[in-house]
Amino acid sequence: MCDDASKVTLLVRRQIEAGIAVPLIKAFMEEVGREKALEIVRKVIEELAAESGRMLAKMMDGNSLEHFAKATAVFAQGGALESEIVESSPDRLASNITRCRFVEMCKEQGWEEFGYLLSCGRDYAMIKGFNPKIKLTRTQTLMEGAPFCDFRFKMTE
Repeated sequence: MCDDASKVTLLVRRQIEAGIAVPLIKAFMEEVGREKALEIVRKVIEELAAESGRMLAKMMDGNSLEHFAKATAVFAQGGALESEIVESSPDRLASNITRCRFVEMCKEQGWEEFGYLLSCGRDYAMIKGFNPKIKLTRTQTLMEGAPFCDFRFKMTE
């Protein structure tokens, strides 16, 4: 990847990606059907997310929960996320995302139908790529209409 690409915020990258992905997804849905197209897209996105998690661990020079807590700043670059930390310890991290510009972007662009798939759907695979011993639990998302996203990370044995 070129040096300039690292200067682009995650929000801008996701907007560029979605601008290409959404028309492709719609075309695939017309050709192979909705369920098959979404299954294929989900698989590809999860593979990309797992690889992103591995790259993030390398970038942070470690894959502990403390390393991940520091890495969360990458996701919030450019004001993409507003959050509150509920708990932080060496084996637990809990935060509530109270504002997500990814959600806002999807609404503005008319991509609500694909917002969870393209954004929230990455989270579990990304953390598995970062460190398979970290378990993510999330029961709600802003993308699905909840008042906040409840991210709960726990280091397992």
